Amino acid sequence: MQLQEQLQDTQSRLAAFIANYFAQPLDTDETVKAATYYSINNGGKRLRPFLVYATGKMFGAALEDLDVAAAALECIHSYSLVHDDLPAMDDDDLRRGKPTCHIAFDEAQAILAGDALQTTAFELLSEHRFKVACEQQIKMINALAKAAGLQGMIGGQALDLAGTDNAISLADLERIHRLKTGALLGAAIELGALCSPNVSDKALSALRLYAKNIGLAFQVQDDILDIEGDTESLGKPKGSDIENKKSTYPALLGLDGAKQKAHSLIQQALSALEEVEQDTEVLASLAHYIIERKY
Repeated sequence: MQLQEQLQDTQSRLAAFIANYFAQPLDTDETVKAATYYSINNGGKRLRPFLVYATGKMFGAALEDLDVAAAALECIHSYSLVHDDLPAMDDDDLRRGKPTCHIAFDEAQAILAGDALQTTAFELLSEHRFKVACEQQIKMINALAKAAGLQGMIGGQALDLAGTDNAISLADLERIHRLKTGALLGAAIELGALCSPNVSDKALSALRLYAKNIGLAFQVQDDILDIEGDTESLGKPKGSDIENKKSTYPALLGLDGAKQKAHSLIQQALSALEEVEQDTEVLASLAHYIIERKY
């Protein structure tokens, strides 16, 4: 199966899992339920869930366990996007070609929907009976919480806000995106691996290095696409980073320098995969896709 087909398979499988969750009778307000489902059902490449599945399958994890881990991770990612789009943050009206949550509903519902997605992630991880030891389930919860919190995505977002309108160094920019984007990609690898009892410390260490490099490469390519892409393909306004006065890799390195940086990171990611004994062809294909994508 080609990578694009595998990505689509992940998207369909995850969409079915999420739809089943929200089809349950939930004792809650129907508006916030609708806003929450709208936010996680708003398209997207689903790269993070794909990494969960790809890593877990590589080590023989059960698909039903990977469903839960992938959905929990996507809940966190989706919540971050809802809050990023708010007027107090990036103030975006479009996300993946559709009105952002606060436009489709209102600001209060968007805040609540984001909060609901965050808590749902840990509800899913803590309720499910995984086929691995409880100790590994606790490690999953810890890995996701850390990647989403002060030492991960939240910390990166705060640094990103602090850097707006300010000149920052390349090292500072990499720190921002290592936390803001890379932490969740790393968590995807961790969750997929922890769904299996057969992963070695050596393999996990190599996969973390792979995730770190593709995480930065993903952000470099995003910055490039903000210049070279178009609004229809991107699903958000082209040039929004420039308009919001954000520091980017092209701004610091030039467009050609940013492209060279992305390719260098992917080569480092591929080198890390050479340390893993299992078949890493899917992960290698994903690394190439990250810098070849147009949206």
